[in-house]
Amino acid sequence: RMSSVQLPSCSETQHKRQSLPELRALQRLAATAIMRPLGSDGRMQRRWIDGRPTGAVVSQFIKPNRRLTALSRIELYNRQYWFRLIDCLWDDYPGVRAVVGERRFGKLVRAYIEHFPSHSFTLRNLGRQMEEFLGEFPQFSGKKLELAREMARFEWAQIVAFDGPVRPPLRVDDIRGADPAKLRLAIQPYITLLELHYPLDDFSIALKRQNLRTEASNAMEDSEHTGRHRRITPPRRKRVFVAVHRVENSLYYKRLEEPAYRMLSALGADSTLAEACDGDCGHNGEDWRKRVKDWFESWMLLGWFCKRGIR
Repeated sequence: RMSSVQLPSCSETQHKRQSLPELRALQRLAATAIMRPLGSDGRMQRRWIDGRPTGAVVSQFIKPNRRLTALSRIELYNRQYWFRLIDCLWDDYPGVRAVVGERRFGKLVRAYIEHFPSHSFTLRNLGRQMEEFLGEFPQFSGKKLELAREMARFEWAQIVAFDGPVRPPLRVDDIRGADPAKLRLAIQPYITLLELHYPLDDFSIALKRQNLRTEASNAMEDSEHTGRHRRITPPRRKRVFVAVHRVENSLYYKRLEEPAYRMLSALGADSTLAEACDGDCGHNGEDWRKRVKDWFESWMLLGWFCKRGIR
């Protein structure tokens, strides 16, 4: 907190070189001013943390010019910072926005950023704790808490899939002749396996199609067609298993049968290949072995496995 920091005035610093502690104090003060939450009117708060006028505080490190006061100048950065963070969450969580409604979502994102401020060099990580926030503050979800939290988990998985790291994929020759009782396979780190209570893959695809139609409609000159868009109905409960992944830098959702999901989850939890294949089973017979073979061929083709090692 920078509630009582006193820096040399601008005129005093013209003839005096700043010490390193003074520079650090200046940086902290400027960062505090820029990152402080906006007021309810969307403007910079007029009172500082300790109750002093904000203008008096920021004038310690920024000069007015012929058109703007010191407060007006730093307010530009304060508002730009907050609007950029809000826009980021608005873009990253369209499903949560559709579930809770745009008005409630606007309040949600501001409260989220205050509770979980950005500590990363990249905005990619800003929404990492959205599901946790919704659980801690259920009032922002209305009557759709479970759906909103699951939607947040699903949309975070998409962020991970889009730019998560990739390891060299496993080749068939890498495991040829290996003992299934000792072979352990790793799942690519950009893949998230989800057991969902709602078909959020279908819901997300419907939202994206609606957004494309909205953009096309807004581009038309005929205003009669603008703004008339049916709201997507929230999905009904249905248990599904989904892998969120990417192929050639494009995002995909892949539905999985429950036994396939259990196998992949077991492999991701460090089970051996034999343990993963046996753990779910009561299954046997030629038809079952063919299904398992087809699953693994598909997963190998997609490059989902990478080396963990043979013990």
